[in-house]
Amino acid sequence: MAIINHEAALSRAGANVTGWWSRILFFTRRYPLGAVGALIVLVFVLTAVFANFIAPYDPTSTNARASLAKPGMAYFLGADFMGRDMFSRIVYGARISLTVGLGATLLGGILGVTIGLMSGYLGGWIDLGTQRVMDVMQSLPLLVMALVMAASLGPSLENTIIAIAIPLVPTVARVVRSSTLSLREQPFVEAARAVGMGEVRIAVRHVLPNTLAPLIVLGTAQLGSAILTEASLSFLGLGIPEPYPSWGRMLSESAAEYVRTAPWLVIFPGVAISLTVFGTNLLGDAMRDILDPRERT
Repeated sequence: MAIINHEAALSRAGANVTGWWSRILFFTRRYPLGAVGALIVLVFVLTAVFANFIAPYDPTSTNARASLAKPGMAYFLGADFMGRDMFSRIVYGARISLTVGLGATLLGGILGVTIGLMSGYLGGWIDLGTQRVMDVMQSLPLLVMALVMAASLGPSLENTIIAIAIPLVPTVARVVRSSTLSLREQPFVEAARAVGMGEVRIAVRHVLPNTLAPLIVLGTAQLGSAILTEASLSFLGLGIPEPYPSWGRMLSESAAEYVRTAPWLVIFPGVAISLTVFGTNLLGDAMRDILDPRERT
């Protein structure tokens, strides 16, 4: 006979977890890599919010005497060829990268949810025409389509957000459409129609909330892609213009000419980009395990 300790089993499953601190500890024990990703993302978010207090120098102020200064006491991560403090530029660059990443993810998510919900719920020729347009958009890689949009709109913060958000729309639309196709046939939708509820209200009030779990997972994954795409666009000169301290533009200005003489100009922005994308990917994997019952072990 097997003796089962029900209290221990419930504790491992998180049934008796109460309070925010207990939930954080349970999440850390259950998903250690997800906790690492959440910590990395939290550090960069706090850095972006409190950049004015963290950065010791103005990220745009130049100093000819400090040109290509090595990392030391005066300049923690060194200075670039114009004498600008690298640490201050990386700290303010976190604000730019997260603004673009979150803005593009939210804008692409709103457009994708609207298109996917309409396509999946209404069906018919609307669904057929919408999906053909999504097929054409999804046939182009994210970076290629973002390059075309950025070149058409011009380099600016707002245009960069739009250029990255548009290529994210097809993926979100397909996820919402697939969930809507199954949800619209559920009994609760038929019951809502039976009591005289309008189709728009049914779609927004009952169908849309049931698609939020996969959207949260997809949003965390797309956040890292958006940040990486913004760095690529800025590296190619089509993203965030001067004087904004973008990580990608910092690499573009330094990689070709100063990679041998001043490697810190390339290493530190590259590490910031890598850590941010790495953290969002780890957090996205953990959110998928939490919200998708089929992925749980």
